[in-house]
Amino acid sequence: QVQLVESGGGLVQTGGSLRLSCAASGRTFSRYGMGWFRQAPGKERNIVAAISWLGGTSPYYANSVKGRFTISRDNAKNTLYLQMNSLKPEDTAVYYCAAKNGVGVHYYSDEYDYWGQGTQVTVSS
Repeated sequence: QVQLVESGGGLVQTGGSLRLSCAASGRTFSRYGMGWFRQAPGKERNIVAAISWLGGTSPYYANSVKGRFTISRDNAKNTLYLQMNSLKPEDTAVYYCAAKNGVGVHYYSDEYDYWGQGTQVTVSS
């Protein structure tokens, strides 16, 4: 079992930055591929970024966030990060981190085994 707790969400103006964190506990964090997803009201939950368990494979980014968001992980601290720069109102959503047991980078929500409770990000125009 893996427990995931997101933090770092909040209200920010257009063009601002936030850094989300996802603290993991339970089984060996370093053996899990990790992802960030987001869900806006009335919309599906979609992938934002994903990273492999060793970080050796290039991370994946959704086209909408490429060049603005950076996913990273610190296996020594059992923590996943999402640095979000140049935020736009369309980035407003609840952001979730997720863990997938195994190698590789994973893009689909139904591939993931564990989920956090989510953190709200609101970007004002």
